[in-house]
This record gives sequence, C-alpha cells and structure tokens, in this order.
Amino acid sequence: MHNGTLLAAVDLGSNSFRLEIGRFAYGHIQRTEYRKETVRLGSGLDENRNLTPESMQRGWDCLARFGERLADFAPSQVRAVATQTLREARNRQEFLAHAREILGYPIEVISGPEEARLIYQGVSRLLPQSDERRLVVDIGGRSTEFIIGQQFTPHAMASFRVGSVAWSMRYFADGAFTPEAFLAAEIAAKAVLDEALDTFHPGAWSVAYGSSGTVGAISDILMLANVCPADVVTLDGLHWLHERLLRAQSADRVRLDGLKDDRRAVIGGGLSVLRAIFELLQIEQMQVAQGALRQGALYDLLDREQPDTDLRDTTVRGLMQRFAVDAAQAERVARTAQALFVQAMPEDHAGAARELEWAAHLHEIGSLISHSEAHRHGAYILDNTDVPGFTVPELHRLGLLVLGQRGKVRKIEAELHNDPNLARQLLCLRLAVALCHARREPDMLGLTLQAHSASHHLSTRPGWTTAYPQSAYLLREEALAWQKTPWELLLELQ
Repeated sequence: MHNGTLLAAVDLGSNSFRLEIGRFAYGHIQRTEYRKETVRLGSGLDENRNLTPESMQRGWDCLARFGERLADFAPSQVRAVATQTLREARNRQEFLAHAREILGYPIEVISGPEEARLIYQGVSRLLPQSDERRLVVDIGGRSTEFIIGQQFTPHAMASFRVGSVAWSMRYFADGAFTPEAFLAAEIAAKAVLDEALDTFHPGAWSVAYGSSGTVGAISDILMLANVCPADVVTLDGLHWLHERLLRAQSADRVRLDGLKDDRRAVIGGGLSVLRAIFELLQIEQMQVAQGALRQGALYDLLDREQPDTDLRDTTVRGLMQRFAVDAAQAERVARTAQALFVQAMPEDHAGAARELEWAAHLHEIGSLISHSEAHRHGAYILDNTDVPGFTVPELHRLGLLVLGQRGKVRKIEAELHNDPNLARQLLCLRLAVALCHARREPDMLGLTLQAHSASHHLSTRPGWTTAYPQSAYLLREEALAWQKTPWELLLELQ
C-alpha cells in the first residue's frame, strides 16, 4: 500500500449508514472525510423479518450519495460491510443486489463475531498502546458486541441480538417513558446478555470502553449537563439520565443538550440496554472509544493486502486443526489446483486463486464426520460457522466449492451460472482432487489446462496415460461430469 492512498469504509448499520474515508501514511490511516446518515433500516423489518419497500429505498438513496463520492476509488480501496439487520432480513438479497449496483462496490454481510473483531480492531487502533485488559462494548441498532482484548489482539468476542432500535421498537414503541417500560426493557436485555457473564465477568478485564453511537450519544448528554467528564459514562450518570427521561414521560418531550434529533427515537432503548450492561457486568465507569467498526474495516483492508497478515489464512489453518484435516494432502491438492488455475487464467486473478487455495485446504474438513459424505458435511460446516476474517458470503462460496468437489456438478449449477470464475475454480479443484487421489504428489510434467470461454482443454505428455491409468480414468470421468452443464472439459490424454 503506497503512502497517500485513500481508503474508504461503508458501514450499513441498523440505525445509520456511515462512510469513512482515510489516507494511508506510514502504517496509519488518517481520517479525511466522514459522513453519516440516519437510515433506520432496522426499524423497517416487518413481522416476517422482511425489509419494507420504504426502508429499502431509504438505504438505496443513501448509498447512491455515498457511491457518487466513491466513484473514483478502485475496488481494492473500498470495503462495505452490513450488520445485524441484513443478517436477519429474509429479503436481504433483493436489497443487496440493487445496493451493490448503486454503490458500485461489493457489500459483505458479516457475522456477529466478525463484526465484533472489526470493532475491536477499530477501537484498538485509535487507543494509546497499553497492556491493559480491555472490555469493548458496542451497542448497535439491533445487536450488541462484547470483546475482551489486549493491544491489537481480541481474545474473546460475542454478539447478542439486543440493540437500541430493536429495544426502542419493542418497549418504547409509543414513545412513552414509564418505570414499567424501563424495567421490562432492562430485564429482557439482561436475559439475553446473561450468558456473557461466564466470559466477560469483571475479573476478566480492567478497563471498559464503549464504541459507536449509543455510548457516544449518552456521553455527550452527560458531559453537557456537567454530570460526567468528557468521554466518560458512569453508573450514576446513567441513573441521572434515566430519571430525566422518566420526568419527560415521552421522547418528544425530552429537552437535553446534546440529544440529537436522529438519536431521540432510540434513546430509551439505548439507555435501557446500557444500564443492563453496567449492572450485569458490574461496570462503574466506561470510557468512550473513538474507533468503531468502520475504522476496523479500513485497517482490515491493509491486512488483506499482505498475505502474511491476512487473518483468513490463520483462520483456515485453525479450521484444519480443529477438524483433523490431513495437512499434507490438503497442501498437495492446493498446489495442484492453483497450478491448473494459473494455466487456465494467466491474467491477474490473485483473489480468486487465494480463494481456491483456501477451499482446497478445507476440502476434507467434513471427513471427521463422514468419509463418504465429507463434501456435504464440509459445506454445512462452512455455511454454519462463525470464524474471524471471513464474511458470510465468503464462507458460503468456499462451502460451494467444497460441496462441488465430487459428485454431480449440476447440484450447484445455479450458483455457477453467472459466475465463470467460480466454475473455473471448481473445475481446478475437482481435477486436483482426482490427480491427488493416491495421496501423493501428482506428476504434472507436460500436463496443461487451457480455457476458452466455457470450454476447457486438458492435455498430457505422451506416455502419461500409460504411467497413470487410474488418474487417466478419473479424468475421463470428470469430463463426463461436465457434459451435462454449460461448461465443457475436453481431454487429450496420451
């Protein structure tokens, strides 16, 4: 990454969409521009967990404005992430398809633990270096993340489905602030967050930090009222604010310096969740952190630029160990698949090649459960696991490759239809699995793979078929498997 390069992060939150632009210089990112729009996507989920047309339009309109600002950015300079509302929404693909077109860049729906990791990365990058054990709390619109870490390393992460928008809609829907409503909201929040006590108990951390909108908004109110110092929230301060809201009786009647209009409708839910967290974790004081998810996404862009710092590589190795994958065989298949892919796609497709490498390393992840159905179990594991570094769509894509490594290609033909890269990745993975069937290094001398649109041509040197009859048989079977698809594998075996 060159000094002076501009990087951008788009955070599609449940309450607000945010755009952060920073300039990279000597290992750090300095903010140059920040935009925030209150979209309230989370309040647009109906009883069937579908986004309403009105809420989707608000999101699209905002992304159109962000997209205009980002029009000159290269794809490698932008990362857009979506959180809990789009994790929940059943019609998210309808929203995302148009959103990507409008914004001009891919939008990644990230898991709760991945959101927590990025939040911690953003918070830790903007804090002074220290060995203190940090508890980071981020109350979003529909989810709340807890992280414990030291310096730049998170040690424990969790995401819970409780947030300022969700709790305001559920317990303060009519805008009325009553003791009964606050009591019900706080009891419900504690019930959801109670399991956090095992990991995030007071003895596990020394300093508590609050990230994102809710804690910052409450801190501003308390500071302007001379109840708390700047960038600090205390338990006494929360009690004071609670009393002021009860006196006002409704959100419309609250008159407090620092309470912005876009926060008024969700202040009741946000306060009830924060009070529940303070009491549950026995927090007396919380410092306001300047970093958040969007800064974490920016720094993650830097890490992904360098293979030796890409967390996804570490995650893949961890999954291999957890599921007792034969590392030597996985490495053989990965080398073979990549060698074939580079021949078929000589132009720069580094991202697709790395993705293929991960899939190859994980292609036997399901073998610990069942040998004959390993591909199906492997795909299920990848579709239903939360691991750091990967987004939900990335894991699904790896799962498709693992699922398609054997058997009929047609079972994932719908996914391959509009994605030639995925089809070529799958072909190379299947060929590599066949060539490495004996669990030893295959003889690749003179073996070439060429791609022409939907047609692929595999040839060998003279005498190869005689030397490796079983491999030749498996390649012929592979050619037959592709015959009933829009893609073609032609063989010239000698």
